[in-house]
Order: sequence, then C-alpha cells, then structure tokens
Amino acid sequence: MSGYLEGILVLLAVNVVFAYGAFLPVAAGQLNLGLAGFAAIGAYASAYLSNTYAIDPILAILLGGIAAGAVALIVAVPVLRTRGIYLALATFAVGQIVQAALLNLEVVGGAAGYPVTAFIRLPTIAAFAAGVVVLVALLFATRFGIAVTAVHDDERVADLMGLNTRAFQVAAFTLGSVIAGIGGGLYAHHFSFIEAQYFNIGLSITIVLYVLLGGTQTVLGPLLGAAVFTLLPELLRGSANWRYVHFAAAVIILMALRPQGLLTAAQIRRLLGLDRAALSRERAA
Repeated sequence: MSGYLEGILVLLAVNVVFAYGAFLPVAAGQLNLGLAGFAAIGAYASAYLSNTYAIDPILAILLGGIAAGAVALIVAVPVLRTRGIYLALATFAVGQIVQAALLNLEVVGGAAGYPVTAFIRLPTIAAFAAGVVVLVALLFATRFGIAVTAVHDDERVADLMGLNTRAFQVAAFTLGSVIAGIGGGLYAHHFSFIEAQYFNIGLSITIVLYVLLGGTQTVLGPLLGAAVFTLLPELLRGSANWRYVHFAAAVIILMALRPQGLLTAAQIRRLLGLDRAALSRERAA
C-alpha cells in the first residue's frame, strides 16, 4: 500500500472515531463545540504516558480517552445546565480553555508542540475505528439508545415517562468525550507530533458537520459523513486550487437536497426490508 493511500485511510479512520464522539451528544440533543478540546486531552495525555512511562501506545490511547472522559464528567454538571446556543457557547469555551492551557504547559512542549515517540500504523487505527462503530451500534440497540433518542425527541416527555434525563445527557456527553479523546490519541501516535493549535474550534465544527451531513437518525450516519468529508476533497484533487470551492459547493448542494442528512432511519428500514415486513404483518393481522 502506498504511503499516500495509507495516510488517507488513517485520516478516514481517525475522522470516523471523531464523528462518533460528536454523534453521542448530538443524539441526546447536545451541540458539543468543545470536542477538539477533549480530543486534545486524549492526544496529549496518551502521548505523555507513552513518552514518559513507556506505556504501550494502545493502553496509553485508552487511558487518554478515560482522561478526556473524566474532564468531561467534571464539566458536564455545570455545562449541561444550559440549553441550545448557550450550551454550544459553553462547550466552545471549554474547548478554548483546554487549548489555552496546553499552549502554556511546558511539560508537553507548550506552543512549540509535542513529539510522540511511539508509532501505530493503519491496522491498529482501523481496528479502533471499527470497534467504536460496533460499540456505538450496540449501545443504541439497548435501553440506553432508546432513552437517549427519547431525550433528544422531547426532554419533557422523557422526564414524565420516568427517565433520568440529566443522567442520560451526562452519560452521552462523557462517552462522546471518551471517544473523541481516543481519536486524539490515535492521531498523536500515528503522526508522531501534536500541537495545541490543531485542536481548535475549526476542528470541532468540522467534526459536528460529519454527523449533520451523514445524518443523526441512524448510527451509520456519522460513518458516511466522515467518509464524504475525508474522501471527496481527495477525489476533487484534480481540480487543483478549485477543489475546496467544488467541495464546499457539493456540501451545500447535498445539505440543500438532504437537510435531514444523507442517511435516515426510514432509508435504513427500507434497505433492510423492515418496512415491507411490518406491512406484511399488518396485512396478515
């Protein structure tokens, strides 16, 4: 496999992990614009552990994700008291605080960046991405997924049904941050260098766009959204300096034609033949 192709596939796998980090809070009705901050925590924590204590990079990446989740759990209680645009602003502020703190932490290089000695290749990163997809799919096949969807659809009705809406929101926010932290660790241990400037608000917005473009109604939506955002600019590389103009135009057209996202729950049911099966049961009854 060429280095170029491997690099693209690595970016795709990392972006898929990031996308599911955004999907969990979005599925619970939260717009988290601090995802880049939690990805940075995972990247720097895992890099520091593997550099300083020679911890295996896979274990370091998992511990980095846990560190990001621990910070998310601490900030979730005050942050999730806000709603709507105020929640987005609060999470944006969290991301900015994390970035500013890392820029001033000399122990991890400060503004100069931080080299990462341990290195992982595509198979490990792809395995992590596949594991995240399977984990989220399994979560949404349980009571947790049903409850999170209910909270997203109507928080008041979910509360009246006896669901602890705050607990499910905190859980979705924290788990999403853990996944984002794992994505940051994967990025750090493949590209061998990290800097706080990379984990900015632009990255957070791009990650959220993966989910919105792919669709929030199904677990496969973030996977498709990340693939489009990662691969389409490469397919347009032949147009040289105009490729990002063409890419932006393509995204605008896609969102205009599919404001609910490229994949919806109804499409998945049709593809799997579930609608026909339900119709047949109704006719038999």
